[in-house]
Amino acid sequence: MAWSIAQVARMSKVTSRTLRHYDSIGLLPPAWIGDNGYRYYEKEQVHRLQQILLLRDLGLGLDVVAELLSGSDQLTVLRNHHRWLQGEKERLDRLAGTVARTIAELEGGDEVKMEELFDGFDASKQERYEAELVERYGEGVKEHLAESRRNLKGWTRADADQFMNEWQEIARELGVLFTAGTAIDAPQTQELIDRHYRWICRSWTPNRESYTGLGDLYVDSPEFRVNFEVDGDNMAQWVRNAMAHYAQTRL
Repeated sequence: MAWSIAQVARMSKVTSRTLRHYDSIGLLPPAWIGDNGYRYYEKEQVHRLQQILLLRDLGLGLDVVAELLSGSDQLTVLRNHHRWLQGEKERLDRLAGTVARTIAELEGGDEVKMEELFDGFDASKQERYEAELVERYGEGVKEHLAESRRNLKGWTRADADQFMNEWQEIARELGVLFTAGTAIDAPQTQELIDRHYRWICRSWTPNRESYTGLGDLYVDSPEFRVNFEVDGDNMAQWVRNAMAHYAQTRL
């Protein structure tokens, strides 16, 4: 049995454009292409698409996904993902409990202790990011990390939510400009990068070198790069170049 690209897109909730992109980079070629130019997929390709989407849920970039799928059998990939899902379920259960306690406090219940406020959030990932920054840019980075901790110390849960919501707005607007093919030095691009810089400054204040380095990290780190996926394409390099231009001209 075979399915057209439109049928696979509908079943998987992945856009046809994304499927074509997966084909163009060799990650998911179709079983065949018909005389009408349409791509058709069989069960083998549908199973591979499932694995791709499972690995993407782990936060992995497409290059890492391709490497994993080329070096591991299907059963190994699925078993590893199942173990991750079990751990993630436990983390989300703790997170749900944290939110429930916060709701109870807001409704007049017991006050939530500060150490409980962020229970369930991935502190180990934050530690990994910080270690990578120090390894990449030297001991001077620790001053920026200390500044960030000082700035975040008095934040409430609402402050953290507002901070992340603003990032999502910035990322969406960057995606619109990237998709439209806007130049990195265009006024609207640099205006949005300025907003990104001011957003970063709420946590820590980068100089020319460290802001440029942050852009490099967006490209080089799979865990950061995955945040810049736009309709099957990745705008991390475009954002990095726009940030470098901003740093050279304004910082």
